[in-house]
Amino acid sequence: MDVDLRKLRYFVAVAEESHFGRAAERLHITQPVLSRQIRALEHEVGAQLFTRGRQATELTAAGGQLLEDARPLLASAQALVLRVQQVGHGAATFTVGFMPGITVTRAVREFTARHPELDVQVVRTSWDTQVQSVHEGILDVSFVRLPVEHRGLTLRPLFHEPRVAVLPALHRLAGKQSLVIADLAAEQLLQDPDAVPEWRDLPGRTSAGEAGSWPVFRTVEEKLEHVATSGGVLVLPLSTAAYYTHTDVAHVPIDDIGPNEVCLAWSADRRSPLVPEFADIAAAQH
Repeated sequence: MDVDLRKLRYFVAVAEESHFGRAAERLHITQPVLSRQIRALEHEVGAQLFTRGRQATELTAAGGQLLEDARPLLASAQALVLRVQQVGHGAATFTVGFMPGITVTRAVREFTARHPELDVQVVRTSWDTQVQSVHEGILDVSFVRLPVEHRGLTLRPLFHEPRVAVLPALHRLAGKQSLVIADLAAEQLLQDPDAVPEWRDLPGRTSAGEAGSWPVFRTVEEKLEHVATSGGVLVLPLSTAAYYTHTDVAHVPIDDIGPNEVCLAWSADRRSPLVPEFADIAAAQH
């Protein structure tokens, strides 16, 4: 059976919106057309993908599995088109992503010296984009901070570094030489809890730190301003915390959690010899 990528895109839209009407508006098609396409997809895969209710549309177990597999497949298809277009337009580029605090200068310089015919570009990423941009073909390689979803990626370990708590300068813990993660149990964590599973899984953590009680922050800069002005804490790799100078926050080492690991990531289906060559250069410098 051939998988129709258009139907998969329609399916993902419905899954993300949990509503056929909203998904149809997002896709700029009519709701009856969308419903027919989803029914056709269900017939093709031989499973019901949604349970349809008056208020919301929910994924079945089969739908949940398809959603998990569909997203990387669609991203790979988009990456394929992007790479073909670049080659077709004669654009010999190689793009490197990096998270805040990670210095890539030496690796990029050495790689550029070996390949002067390439336009080597660097792009700063975020927690949300460090992997997705690889899947979508926007980045050839990306310096990523774990944890990340490994599916569809090749990861080359590079180095690790300690993590610190970032607190308001006048916080009761700010003057300590170090602390333990349980000291932060009652604090608001201003980042995705999955990025700090040691905090997320604390048995004594109170509801004060639960997500939803503060605005959504898109950048480290926004989070630091909130720490300085309104409270809350962050747990960051040391180099990220040191990268941003802010006189109204303090950094305190955390004794009982593991370090942050940095890897080079690229799409598992990439066959270009440039990718492992860059990986070797990056690994040799750490």
